[in-house]
Amino acid sequence: MADAIPTATDTPSPLICARALSRHYGTVRAVDEVELTIGRGELFGLIGHNGAGKTTLFKMMLGLVAPTGGMVTIDGIDVAGAGFRQVRRRVGYLPENVVFYDNLTGLETLLFFAKLKAVSHSECGPLLAKVGLAGAARRPLKEYSKGMRQRLGLAQALLGNPALLFLDEPTTGLDPEGIRDFYAALRELQVAGVTVVLTSHILAEIQQRVDRLAIMAAGRVRAIGSVQALRAARPLPVTFEIRCAPGRSDAVRAALGALPLSTAEGHDHTLRFESPPDAKMQVLEALARLGGSIRDISVREATLEDVFFGLTE
Repeated sequence: MADAIPTATDTPSPLICARALSRHYGTVRAVDEVELTIGRGELFGLIGHNGAGKTTLFKMMLGLVAPTGGMVTIDGIDVAGAGFRQVRRRVGYLPENVVFYDNLTGLETLLFFAKLKAVSHSECGPLLAKVGLAGAARRPLKEYSKGMRQRLGLAQALLGNPALLFLDEPTTGLDPEGIRDFYAALRELQVAGVTVVLTSHILAEIQQRVDRLAIMAAGRVRAIGSVQALRAARPLPVTFEIRCAPGRSDAVRAALGALPLSTAEGHDHTLRFESPPDAKMQVLEALARLGGSIRDISVREATLEDVFFGLTE
């Protein structure tokens, strides 16, 4: 069984359920007894090192790879069963490596996928505009940048107004503005009721943008929950950096002496130390009483990256 950290409340109205889901390639356990539930309308993140099993798990949830053991259902339908064909029509997928025909234009490419999906061609123009490609619609793809190809890939995933989106490393090649616009579009889709499952190796990018996430390592889900819940379940220290008034460093050290802190390192009137997360407010209260002895305070709480490495190393 996966050694997952439970969330405080059950996931409401689950859309995706994986039970003891496994995929083995000989002696390699690419996915190993994964237990996972994703609720309707969630923006759910899946993170892990390269080779952790994220893409294999994606492909099993899409019905593209048969499990060695266990099962996964979407909307109560087994993805390995005959009934999944109808469910799949409401699923969009953006693979990590998007490959298109270079001699087709952006519009021709989207029209091609619309025909494959039996979707009205009238969707193509508005979708290209939605992903910021209206001005490049009639340019051949050989003139597209990596980021433009990624935007086109998102457009094809959105054809047919899917109720469920699987996005594998979707922001690869996008600039900061493109990433911002991409997540804004995802939030709009979520408000409309779409469930989104995505992978990313850029942890800082997703930690404030997903509702919940699962951390994978060696084919297993090591932890699952909101970023806040994962932090609480693995209490990592809070880092303080204090800039003191000239000659007041010793007084600041003395005022903090009774608190459970690491040794304060000093340099150029600056003190740096760590505290347990539950002592953060005590530290701030003690510093507030020092008044003019303090010129500036910087507080850094554990990031998703800190939690991730704490669970996977």
